Amino acid sequence: MISIINIAFQVLMMVIFIRVILSWFPHNPYNPLIKIIYQISNPILNPIRNIIPPIGGLDISPIIVIFIIQIIKNIILKFLLSF
Repeated sequence: MISIINIAFQVLMMVIFIRVILSWFPHNPYNPLIKIIYQISNPILNPIRNIIPPIGGLDISPIIVIFIIQIIKNIILKFLLSF
């Protein structure tokens, strides 16, 4: 159970990291793989973007999301390890 949760959070962070890399290069947003990455990352990134807009054209929402994901993952894993 703990391994599955750990892997799920790692996959989520990888998707966000890939999304950041994609923003640096021109890409086809209609590519099926890229659409999946957007569908997974948008619901997570958009609420943070609504609270903290880009600063000088730099979107810091992925950094904040990765930090929050790490905190949530640690809380869940500590809770599961306590049993």
